[in-house]
Order: sequence, then structure tokens, then C-alpha cells
Amino acid sequence: MKVLVTGGAGYIGSHAVYLLIEKGYDVVIIDNLSKGFESNIHPKAKFYQVDIRNHNEVNKVFESEKDIEVIMHFAGLIVVPESVEKPLEYFDVNTNGVWNLLNIAKNYNVKSFIFSSTAAVYGEPKSIPINEDDEKNPINPYGQSKLSAEYLIQSWAKAFNRQYVIFRYFNVAGAHENGKIGVKGKSLTHLLPLVISSALDLSKTFYIFGNDYETKDGTCIRDFVHVNDLVNAHVLGMEWSLKNNKSDIFNLGTSQGFSVKEVLDKSIETLKININYQIGPRRAGDPGQLFSNNEKATKILHWQPSYSLEEIIKSEYQFRKNNK
Repeated sequence: MKVLVTGGAGYIGSHAVYLLIEKGYDVVIIDNLSKGFESNIHPKAKFYQVDIRNHNEVNKVFESEKDIEVIMHFAGLIVVPESVEKPLEYFDVNTNGVWNLLNIAKNYNVKSFIFSSTAAVYGEPKSIPINEDDEKNPINPYGQSKLSAEYLIQSWAKAFNRQYVIFRYFNVAGAHENGKIGVKGKSLTHLLPLVISSALDLSKTFYIFGNDYETKDGTCIRDFVHVNDLVNAHVLGMEWSLKNNKSDIFNLGTSQGFSVKEVLDKSIETLKININYQIGPRRAGDPGQLFSNNEKATKILHWQPSYSLEEIIKSEYQFRKNNK
């Protein structure tokens, strides 16, 4: 079976490609390489350097690869503070990009759309842990653009008798055991890569953005899941959707929240190394607490996160150490 992975040269998408190929699937990648890297592309995947918003170019891919049955969509913009500064760009990529894919997919034999969404659709949750049917009230353009895409996907599936699986997840971290793929780039935005980068270079300072939230130590609380666990859920969701002709939405996380300060302290303890840090002001659009109830994914998809926070830290450290 052939799977189209958008953003397959990026962090999460590349891990999904590796797992799909390991499981025997035929994989096609679309990525414009604005955030992804050619070095992330699996040698057995077929790669097209295409922007998901370019209707003609995406349509050419489907014409060339007529037997694509699933779209696994990871391409998008993900930085919350940047979304506040550039809302139109975020809606263009995250919402209009999905619209373009769906508009083309309806004309081909695409049976299921597997969507990488975000816990940011919940905004400031009224209760913790977060359940899938809790109120959606995103407080930044990133979350708003992803929620709009979710609505598009659900409407497309209903109108054209297709299936979807939407995954809302929290903080993805860690790296592949092969040491080749992980979070890359000079401008890091993910929490754990920033922590580890500061651990490897003591001339760098790690900034905690806000210590006045209503949490146990005043810093934001997040749910950390290893990228390998995350992409495993996507494959399980795809297989479940195709086998049962069903659609659904799942939270992905460990059902356990760690504060930014706890992650910092755990990194220092695990790696036995000093990390220079300072407290900075809050960032625009950051909720105080986000962590999930993963019972639905556990029950329906038989998915279980297998990596502890300590193991996530170690895998991230090893990747960053090998790729300095």
C-alpha cells in the first residue's frame, strides 16, 4: 500500500517515514524543505520537493502516484509565538494547505487522511487532564489554524465517504535510535532540544519563559511523548481506520505533566551536567497547563507510550551530541 507523507523531511514526518518503510509500506514524500532537510529523507522513499499549497504541483504527484491510498499529513508551521506575529502565514500553510490536499485527494483513491494536529486547539483547558471532547478554544493562531483544518477534514470525509484520524498531541521530543534524524536547524524552538543544546554548550543560556503561572513551581506544565511513540500511534491509527472504515480523534500523550523546571532539573540529574538558565517573561499565546488523558488511544488503538522522560532526555542528548 502506498502512503503519501507530507513534511516527510521534517522532524516527526521523517520518523513516520522510517517506521512505515520498516513495516513494508510504499512511501511517497512531499516536502518543500523550508523546515525539513534532505538528510532526513529515507533512501527508499520517493521524494518530491513540492509545497502543499501548490495545487498544480501536488496534483502532478497524484497523477504520477495514482495508487496513493492514505495521506499522512505532518507539513505545517508550529511555533506559537511566531503564529501570533504572523497569523496569516499560519492560516495559509496550516489551513489552506490542508484544503488544497483535500481538494485534490477527493479526485483520487485516497481512503483515509491521518492528521497531525495539536493540543493547542484546547486553549486554556478548564480541567486537567484533557479529554478529546473537552471544549476547543484555542488562544493563538497556531491552534486556531489547526482546529480550522480539523473541521475541513471532517467535512471532507463526510461529503466524499472517506475516513480520517486526527491526533492532538502535546510536546514531542527525543530522536531516532539510528542517530540520523531528530530536531535539526540553527533556530531551535522545541523545549528539550533547547535544554540539551544548553547542556552541550555552557556558553548558551536556557530561558524559562514565565515562572508566575498557576502551577506547582510557576512554570508551564506540558506532556512529553517520544517521537517514536508518536509515529507508532499514527501507523496504528491508519491501520485501524482502513480496517474498520472508521474515523476518530485521539489525544496522544503520557497522561502525565511535567513543568519546564522539572524537565530542566531532570535533564541535569540524568546527564549529570550543569545547564545555565534564566527566567524570562511569558511568551504570547502560551497556556499554563497542557497534558492529556490518553485512555481513548489506549483502548481503541491499543497504543501505549513506551519511553520515560529520562529515556527521552537521553535519546535527545545522544542525537544532539552526534550532530553538533
